[in-house]
Amino acid sequence: MGTASRAYGARRAAAGTLLAASLAVAGCGAAGQGDSRPASAPQADKGSARGEQGMVGPKAPGGAASADGKAGSGAGSGTGKPTQVSTAQIIRTATITVEAADVPGALAKARTAAKGTGGYVEDESTDRDGEGRERSRVVLRVPPEAYDGLLDRLSRLGTLKERQVSAKDVTDQVVDTDSRIRSQQASVARVRALMDKATSIGDIVTLESELSRRQSELESLQARLKSLKEQTGMATVTLVLREPDAADDDGETTFKDALSGGWDAFTAGVRWLLVAVGAALPFLAAGALVYGLWRVLRGRLPRRTRTFDVPPAPPRQYPAEAAPEGTDTTREGDDPGAR
Repeated sequence: MGTASRAYGARRAAAGTLLAASLAVAGCGAAGQGDSRPASAPQADKGSARGEQGMVGPKAPGGAASADGKAGSGAGSGTGKPTQVSTAQIIRTATITVEAADVPGALAKARTAAKGTGGYVEDESTDRDGEGRERSRVVLRVPPEAYDGLLDRLSRLGTLKERQVSAKDVTDQVVDTDSRIRSQQASVARVRALMDKATSIGDIVTLESELSRRQSELESLQARLKSLKEQTGMATVTLVLREPDAADDDGETTFKDALSGGWDAFTAGVRWLLVAVGAALPFLAAGALVYGLWRVLRGRLPRRTRTFDVPPAPPRQYPAEAAPEGTDTTREGDDPGAR
């Protein structure tokens, strides 16, 4: 039993050493391909090489990993060649603003011109501004060789108001991304080959995780390259068409303009008056309700009669000559004998 256990342990150790050496060779090979990229390329595969070395660490002895790594580096150097692009990859964009009396007609001509060059309409919208003038915006995609000619034709659709043109060279980005895709594809293939040789569950789980990560990076690079190809393959032209400003030839104010201005002022005043009345209505309604309630309660309360102490009226005094007969003309305090 002990002999069988030792033999099984020896086989597992040998298999682990073989897997570690293979991973070290694959990691160094990826590093060698990464060194052959242009100087501007981001070092994305360094993480992949570190991941492979991380899987090697727990199993392989340091000396074996180092020796295999050097051998793999020597074998892999010079294999990754940067992609050569025959023509410059340039993203061309332009924005043109044109005033045209017939906006729908000019828009139809722009569509026809773009389709005649092999392009197409990517986006289109039409609306009216605050003064009721029609306005259209259309995005055209055309081949790069028809870009300049289309700009000239669109500029003649009416009165040119604005023209902005830009060009961005992305040749280095295309070359770099394509090179990274090739390296990542080779890295994915190496991990798949190691998975075919793996014997233990732990090794298979580790390799599957590494394969999933590298495939995700590969898909991201492929999506980026596709976007760059689409932008460089077709130029983008944004055309804005609008009706000209309505203005009198002489620039003087006419009776019609004055009447229109007065009517606008009148309607604005009435509108603001109605707004003020509407804002005051809740307060007026609340005040009327309170006043009516006060009147009702005031009518139901008993009324109290107020009494005042009125002093008696003093006796009427008459002069002695005019006093009626029998009237006492003696004043209070007079001496009757003094008469």
